[in-house]
Formats: sequence, structure tokens, C-alpha cells
Amino acid sequence: MPKRPPTGFNARRAQQRRIDWDQPTPVAAPTPQSRPVGEVARHIRSQLKSDPQLTDVWIEGEVRSFNRSGAGHYYFDLADSQNTGKTDAALACAFFRRENRGIAVQQGDQVLVHGSADLYLARGSLQIIVDDLRPIGEGVLQAEFERLFRNLDAEGLFNPERKRPLPTYPSRIGVVTSPSGAVWHDIQQVVTRRWPLTALTLSPCLTQGTGAAQSISLAIERLNLLTVEEPEVIIVARGGGSPEDLWAYNEEPVARAIFASDIPIISAVGHETDVSIADHVADRRAPTPSAAAEIAVPDRAEEAARIAGLRQAADQVIDRRLTRIAQDTSLNRDRLERAVPHPPTVRIDVNRRREDLDQAINRQLALLQAHQRAASSRLKALNPRGTLERGYAIVSDTDGTVVTSAKWLRADQQIAIQFADGDIDARTLAVRHAREE
Repeated sequence: MPKRPPTGFNARRAQQRRIDWDQPTPVAAPTPQSRPVGEVARHIRSQLKSDPQLTDVWIEGEVRSFNRSGAGHYYFDLADSQNTGKTDAALACAFFRRENRGIAVQQGDQVLVHGSADLYLARGSLQIIVDDLRPIGEGVLQAEFERLFRNLDAEGLFNPERKRPLPTYPSRIGVVTSPSGAVWHDIQQVVTRRWPLTALTLSPCLTQGTGAAQSISLAIERLNLLTVEEPEVIIVARGGGSPEDLWAYNEEPVARAIFASDIPIISAVGHETDVSIADHVADRRAPTPSAAAEIAVPDRAEEAARIAGLRQAADQVIDRRLTRIAQDTSLNRDRLERAVPHPPTVRIDVNRRREDLDQAINRQLALLQAHQRAASSRLKALNPRGTLERGYAIVSDTDGTVVTSAKWLRADQQIAIQFADGDIDARTLAVRHAREE
């Protein structure tokens, strides 16, 4: 229960002296701690610089109080207007000469600007440092695309000299896409049909929406960090969609992840008419994900035809050389016979030389024939069907994926086995794994 105030207590005076009825002892007011103006202003500026919503912002409004300095800098206010004609809000803007490039701006223009908030310390005034300005109607996405395109192009991310060739016969391909979309299924089918000796590694990611750009970037980095079964080429793929759906492939993190990749990258985003910043940075662009798979691997039928053509050309070259050698030998023999005198000793010497020449020719022919057989063997070894004819077979699951390890199978699983002369469907009875030594 609070104490009663003492007799003669002056409440007004006690309040002035900060005396409480329960504690009549005066309490001194704390002395406020002061800071220099510059310290406070720099703190406010650092807060502006650390806010991502204020360091990369698009703002729409009307140009007011426009002024062009003698140095070519633009200074103006960007304002919202109400129906009454009164200004609802305004922001001071600075558009420096190195950024404005002589863009035509005048009082009353409705514009879209991109920039970052800053505090001008000398005056303590808030201003937007503008780095891009567009008339209203061009669209934020298109403006952002062109702004980022110019910046990355200036850094050399689109330089044709840095683009790397793709491997001719990749043993493994990394795929950056959604595991649940049709793109992953289409790429599997194309690779299995064209070149079943190539294995695929999926690095799953989001392909649209919030966080998609970071997800795609991390998926590319994961493939580059693999030390076992490292892919020789990467396909970054997504199916068609609206510009908003495909926008993740126009964001800076994806562009820089593709640029930093140690592995060549094929970009296949959307349809043929959809061109993204990822397409410009990648080592190769494909119009569709299926086309990317066709670019990444050769066609086994075309390769078999090419090898057969090489074998035929090699046989023709060898045949022509043998024919020419035989003709030269016959001609030289006739010349010797005409030039040699008739005495018996000379005839004997000529016969001996002719035998030596015949032996040399036979040795040369044998050597050429050995080279021909070796070349034919090498050509035959390059033919994928030759591997199957030596007793090997290709095992794949019901999705057409090539099975390279017994760990991928389970008992009573439907599989397909491809031989040199045909295919069979089979089912596993049991799976036995080899013991690791």
C-alpha cells in the first residue's frame, strides 16, 4: 500500500523535482548522449545501402523540376500525382552523365527508373541514384533484361572467344532441370535412342518462381563439384512458358554460375523464339531441351554409316596404292629387261636383282596388307555394334535408362536386354552384388 504524502507536501513541486510519494529523494534526469551530425548521417546512409529493396529498385512516376547541369548530369524529382493535381509523394533523383548517355528527358514525362537510394551527406538529403530510365510502357521485365544484358556484356560474359567446344562422344551428361517435368523424360529418351553408351546425371532444381535462380545456380555448382562420374557436358533445360515463368534464366546468379562452370554448358530454355541471358552466356544454345540432347550426343546410325564410309575409303586408297606399285614394278621390270645385255653373267645378275626386287615388293605388299587389316580392326572397334557382337549386351529399365550397376536393380524387375541382332524383354530373379575387396 503506497505511503501517504507527508504533511505540507506540494504535489506540483514534487513533480517538478521528480519526487515520488514512496521515494521522496529527488532523482536527477539523465544527461542525453550526443553524436556528431556526420556520424548519424553516415549511419542512415549505411542503413540505406544495406537494404536490398532500396539498392535495386524500379520506380514509376512523373518527372518534375527537371534540370540538366553543364556537365551533362540530370537532376529531377520523381513524383506521384493525385487526381487533384497535388503531389502525393516525390523523390529527388540524380542521373549522372556516364549513365544517362544523352537520353532525352523533359518535364512532365512519365518514366520508369532503376537505381538505388542514397543520402547526400553534404545536404542530408535523400536521393535516388539512377542508372537506367525508360518511358512508361516498355515494361519492367524488358527494361531489367536490357540493363543486365548491357552490364554482363561489358564484363565479357558473352564473349564468343571464351565459348568452349563440346565433347564428341561424352560418357556422361549432367542435366539441370526439374525432376518432375517432361524435360527430364524427353532428354532421357533422346540420349537412349541416339547414343545409349552415354549416362545421365540429374541435378534437380526449381525452374520458376521464388528462389528458382538460386536453385539453378546451386544445381550447376553441384555438378562442377563432382569428383566421381563427373559429367563432360551440362544441359540447363526448361520447357516453354510465359516470360514471367522463364524469368529465372534471365537473372544474374544463373548467368554467373554458367560463366563460372568448368564444364561446357548447353542452354535449352523454352521454345526456339525464347532467348534468355543464359542462352547468351552458355557455350551452346539449343532451341528446345530435346534438341539440346541431340546436340550433346552423336547418332549411332549416322556414326555407323560414317565408319562404314571411312572403311570403304581406306580400302579404296590401299587398292589404288597396290595397283600403282604393281604397275611401277611391271614397268621397271620391262625397262631392265630391255636395258640388260645378253651375256650370261649379266643375265644371272639381272635375275638375282629381279628376285630381290620381287621380294622387296612382296614385303611391301605384306606390310600394306597388315596396315589395312589393322585399320579395319580399328574402324570396327569404333562401331558400337561391334561391342555387342563380342558378346556384350546393353541392359536398360522400363524407362529406357541404361543400367550400369547391379545396385540399380531389384528382384522381379522388368528389364530390356539389347544384343547385336535384337532385343529381348526379361525380368530379374535375384540381385547379387559383387563383394568389395
